[in-house]
Order: sequence, then structure tokens, then C-alpha cells
Amino acid sequence: MIKSMTGFGRCEVVGENGRFTVEIKSVNHRYLDMNIRTPKKMSFFENAVRGELKSCISRGKVDVYISYEDLSEHAGAVHYNRETAREYLTHLRRMAEDFGLADDVSVSVLSGYPEVFTLEETGVDEEKLWKELKGALLKAAERFVESRVLEGRQLWEDLEEKLAGIRRRTDFIEERFPEVVSAYRRRLEEKVRELLGSAEIDENRILTEVTLFADRICVDEELVRLKSHIEAVDKALQEDIPVGRKLDFIVQEMNREANTILSKSGDLEITACAIELKTEIEKIREQIQNIE
Repeated sequence: MIKSMTGFGRCEVVGENGRFTVEIKSVNHRYLDMNIRTPKKMSFFENAVRGELKSCISRGKVDVYISYEDLSEHAGAVHYNRETAREYLTHLRRMAEDFGLADDVSVSVLSGYPEVFTLEETGVDEEKLWKELKGALLKAAERFVESRVLEGRQLWEDLEEKLAGIRRRTDFIEERFPEVVSAYRRRLEEKVRELLGSAEIDENRILTEVTLFADRICVDEELVRLKSHIEAVDKALQEDIPVGRKLDFIVQEMNREANTILSKSGDLEITACAIELKTEIEKIREQIQNIE
């Protein structure tokens, strides 16, 4: 079954040391354009994330948001930079002497200066973090694909309805063609009788003119190709692989056949029907821009 290129999936997983949240959303795009945003300290997972998602996404502009909240009690160690504090204190006392100020530097004041205390993060267990992230990623991807499949089902139903409308119009043109030729022959015979009066009509000449007219407006080949394209679209809609680009090409061919039918039309009813045909094909073309 076809999938839409629009989708959304989200998952939150609480692991041993933290909480991963993964959100995946996408809109239409001609190719696969994946943008991954991760916390700075998780950036080394980007290629692995991209590799996992490529197995289930082939087209679309995809945005992946990954956030991580460290819940461990020992996420880092506080480091006291003694020499940095000594330099601050030395300069503060010198400033007090230079300007005759009271030397009122306290521990609480000195500790607030930059780099006196720093937080050093403990080593990261990449394998454990990846296992937790991958769990959240795969679940979010599963929900993301489910949303694409659901919207794909709606697209499929709409496209099948439009294909049925195209079939009806194609059948009408095919059935109408012999009537157009017969009507032309009757008009031609009536006009010849008006001109010749009681004189004998040359049936061979009439037949020749009718044949030339029929050849000029004949759309049998176009109808055969159009029907073939309709079946190709219907078949592609049943496939479980990405078919958006394939459908785009087929619909271009359908539109080409419809244009030829319209240009050859020598009948008002066929002309009106061919215009409706082109309109339906254009609606299909717009819809398949949403298909993966």
C-alpha cells in the first residue's frame, strides 16, 4: 500500500541514566532530505540515526529532533581550580590597596568568579546511550511510518475514485466515436443531396470523405494507451514500495494522451468529456505529489 510523504512520530524512553525524546516529522520533497538535530554531546550518533531511518524512509523533507535529559545523580564532578582562585584573590587585594578599599573578599564572593569551580562531566558510555536512543528512535519511526500509511490509505481511496472517473470518460469517448462518424456521414449526404437534387449520389466519394474524416478524428491509439496507463497507475497503487516518482511519469503520459484526444476532437460532447478528463488527470497529478 502506498505511503504519504507527510507523517509524524514521537517516542520518549527513560533509560538507566536519562530520558531520550525523539520526534520525527516530514513534508513533501522530491528526494530524501533529512535534517537531524541532537544535543551537542550526542552529535556523534547522527550518522547512526540517519542509517536507521533510511531503512524506512525513501522520500520527503524529514526533520528529526532528539533531546536528552540526564537524570543520573553523578552526571559530573565539581572541580576546584585553586590557582585560578589564587589569581583572583591576588588581583582583588591589589585593587583594594590601589584604591584604599576595604579588603572584604569572602569565600562566597570568590567562588562566584568564572572558572573557580567547574563541572566536569563523567565519561559517556556510548554503547549504553546508543541502545537507549535506538529504542526511542525505532519506536518513533514505527509511529511515523504508521501515520504515513494511514494518510496513504486516504490518498489511495481518493485516487481510486478519480481513476474510476477517468475510466468512465474514456469509455464514453470510445462509445461516442462511431456515432460522430455516422452523424458526419448523414450531414454529408444531406448536403450533397441539396446540391445535386435528384442526381445520383456517388457512394464511393461519400465513403472516401467519411473515411478521411474518421482517420482525422480517430483516437483509438490514444484510448488504448490511456487505458494502459490507467491500469499501470492502479497496479502501482497496490505496491508496497515507493512509487511516487513512477506515478508522476505515468500521469504525465496520461496527460499527453488526453491533450491529443482533445486536439483531434470533432464533436462538442467529446470535447467536453476530454476537458473533464484532463481536469481529473491534473487532480491525480496533484495528489501523487504527496506519495512517497
